[in-house]
Amino acid sequence: MNLSTPPARFVQISVGTVVAAVLVAGMVRTSPARSTVSAAWRDASTLSTEGWAGAWGAAMQPPVEGNEDTGPNWSREGFADQTVRQVVRVTAGGTRARIRLSNLYGTRPLRVSGATLGRSAGGAMVWPSTMRTLTFGREKSVVIPAGREAVSDSLALPTSPLERLAVSLRFTERTGQATFHRFAMTSSYRAQGDHLSDQGADAYTQSTSSWYYLSGVEVSGTPVSRERNTVVAFGDSLMDGVGSTPGADARVPDHLAERLAAEHRPLAVVNAGIGSGKLLHDSECGGEKGLTRFRRDVLARPGVRSVIVHLGANDIGAPQTGDPCVRPSPRVTARQLIDGHRALIRAAHGRGVKVIGMTVGPMKGALFPFWSPEGEKVRQEVNDWIRTGGEYDSVADADLAMAGASDPAMPRPGYVFMDGVHPNDAGSHAIAAAVDISAL
Repeated sequence: MNLSTPPARFVQISVGTVVAAVLVAGMVRTSPARSTVSAAWRDASTLSTEGWAGAWGAAMQPPVEGNEDTGPNWSREGFADQTVRQVVRVTAGGTRARIRLSNLYGTRPLRVSGATLGRSAGGAMVWPSTMRTLTFGREKSVVIPAGREAVSDSLALPTSPLERLAVSLRFTERTGQATFHRFAMTSSYRAQGDHLSDQGADAYTQSTSSWYYLSGVEVSGTPVSRERNTVVAFGDSLMDGVGSTPGADARVPDHLAERLAAEHRPLAVVNAGIGSGKLLHDSECGGEKGLTRFRRDVLARPGVRSVIVHLGANDIGAPQTGDPCVRPSPRVTARQLIDGHRALIRAAHGRGVKVIGMTVGPMKGALFPFWSPEGEKVRQEVNDWIRTGGEYDSVADADLAMAGASDPAMPRPGYVFMDGVHPNDAGSHAIAAAVDISAL
């Protein structure tokens, strides 16, 4: 078995030296000619983030095919004369809200003909009277250049922590291949024609478990947004939620957000994990390496106070798989991985962001070729540096939380998903409990 085709419901493994300059390089691509850009478009990188918090987010990926095991997705085909409704759970409340849309991996300008935001009533339904029309520069439609992001105007919509919102996007023209997030671990819905304002779900007859173009929901008007109070969970499939129950909001960042809400801590949590992601190298299904995307997916978000970093497992394990989905897969040393982590720490500290290092969990016992004695030595050396090196501001020990009693190189049976390596809901809860929330 390989990483790209785990058994039904498996979503692929992930945790996944470049100079630190990559981290501070520009995150946008060359925009098309001015004539192709809507006057309503506002470059996300030029907008002030003061007074805003990232209440929800997803790291964007280039399009990739689905399969019978990971499930279908619409990233290759894109959309035409369709409405897409996506449901997300915000981790902080506010009095106003706005969304962030990404055409990062588009090859042409993306025309969004309309967008709405409302409270989810379950599935593709929206609570009556909560539907709001989103605008961009006071226009209902927007054209986003290839390689860029846009942020909507803010609108009045009171929200509370752990509430689900429904974002609907209308595409009248053919979009081409779609920038997306592969493993949403929840359902997104598609309808033919214009169903932006539908409160019911009847027209939304198709679904998939990915998010499209939607990279953030942001809130303002509460203590969470008045200071830098956003925590970003940055990493691979452990952060992304692979192994957790679909639709249950049972990922590690979800459990962390619930802890913070229960203790009335004014902190929001954004999930910037990507299944199959690596620290040092790009991959076909995991997208850009952590060193490249750190600035965009962490430091460029509004109100970031701290970041939790979990990367390295795919760098260590992928060479054993032979899976084209995670190529290129050169063998890495502990020193290379440590240097990569140090580059992330420097970039974060340069922006006044606290960095929490998370150890790499047990990898032995996976049902696909992922573990080796040589790789285990690398994992142990990297974990020892994370724990004792003193370079991270704090440490969350996922390895200790997941380690089996008889063989610490293997995960506890009650904490592991059926693939033998990813944490299940209980394991994700245990890892989130290992985070010292006072350090955030």
